[in-house]
Amino acid sequence: MTAADSVPGTAHVLTGYRPEDGFMAAELDPPPAEYVWHDENAEQQDQRYGPGVGYQQWLAVDARDGAVWFGDTDWRAPQESPGSRLPGIPRRALGDGNVPAPGIMVQLLGHLSHDEQRGCTWRFFDAEELHALVVRVLPAVQRLVDSIHRIGPDGELEWSAEAATAWDDIEQAATPAFDPSGELLWPRPRTTPVPAWRVEVGAFLAANPGLCDPSWDLATDAELDTYADYSPQNGYGGVPGRICRDADRQIEDGFTFYGHRAALYAHRARACGDRTPTDARVWLETTEAGRDTWEAAKPLGATLADVPDCVLVSLAETFQNAAHEHGLALTGLTAHLRRLRGAERSAVDRQLVHEGEEVERLEIMLKDFRAARNRTVTRILAWSDGRGDAEIARLASIPDAYVSDWRARLTDEQTTMTPGP
Repeated sequence: MTAADSVPGTAHVLTGYRPEDGFMAAELDPPPAEYVWHDENAEQQDQRYGPGVGYQQWLAVDARDGAVWFGDTDWRAPQESPGSRLPGIPRRALGDGNVPAPGIMVQLLGHLSHDEQRGCTWRFFDAEELHALVVRVLPAVQRLVDSIHRIGPDGELEWSAEAATAWDDIEQAATPAFDPSGELLWPRPRTTPVPAWRVEVGAFLAANPGLCDPSWDLATDAELDTYADYSPQNGYGGVPGRICRDADRQIEDGFTFYGHRAALYAHRARACGDRTPTDARVWLETTEAGRDTWEAAKPLGATLADVPDCVLVSLAETFQNAAHEHGLALTGLTAHLRRLRGAERSAVDRQLVHEGEEVERLEIMLKDFRAARNRTVTRILAWSDGRGDAEIARLASIPDAYVSDWRARLTDEQTTMTPGP
């Protein structure tokens, strides 16, 4: 699923941060002016800045529904971890991959200006000024919300080339300047075209269809995600990096690619046509139709461990055709069947190990019992109490001939050991 497959929200100022709400949710608490200063002549580093210079004001944007609001950090709190005091993650800390849930991103606002006459000056904004700024960036936020990729049933967010460009416009519009008199000057909002160095992976694949991997057609979500997250130490990263390395192709330096997961999911959706991609394991194990199909198709008198590859291919075709009747396309089917067969064969391997260990144990025990029996037979034969070989053989559960041969060997040994006259 991409942004085009769902209805995006409308960019708006969050309730409680508007003049008509009395700014009831905006509780700004900037430091007093006497706590905000810079002494470049101070000898100690910790004495060069006042305790209030770490204070931050910010805009927050919910990329899912277009809500925008503002706030600030506690200037009295330690400055080592400002991220824990923000409602989302600063855009610059995200990179160009997936946007962590819940999809809230933050633009930190600058407050410092400097000139030779006035030195360093800090200018903090009140709720009215911040609200005016939010209203100015709403068109760029709408562009962001409309263009950011939304993937899967949960609509996970991934940057697109246009969404990243829209955020650049938000950042530009939220970067204040000050004229020599100290008057606040906000940049004019802009709508920047997507630069050529920002490339959608979907467009890259469309231009290079021969580089597409047929395995994507029925890959699982996890397999596509793993492929999209590929990041070689040397190369371009992501989907273009992987396929170009595999195909021994080159890409010119300077390009940044967007929408890796979205492109793979869209490729699979096209391959599946009007059928819904569905994880094979889930369908076969958790749905009535899948379980019935499995029971009807499983090999009679055999387990998957005994099934050769040709039968496994036939089973996969049977399951896929059954799923098609329900408007589904099973993903990861062959891999799932191979995993099941591998698990069953591993169980047979473990059975063989157990049997081998048991045979070895019994053979050692048998050897010990046989030695003990032989000692007992020898002892009885030495008695020479008149019992015949057949009777002793019956007691020892051995053939009569064994006892006869045994008696003969003992007699020979005794004759040999008897000294002459």
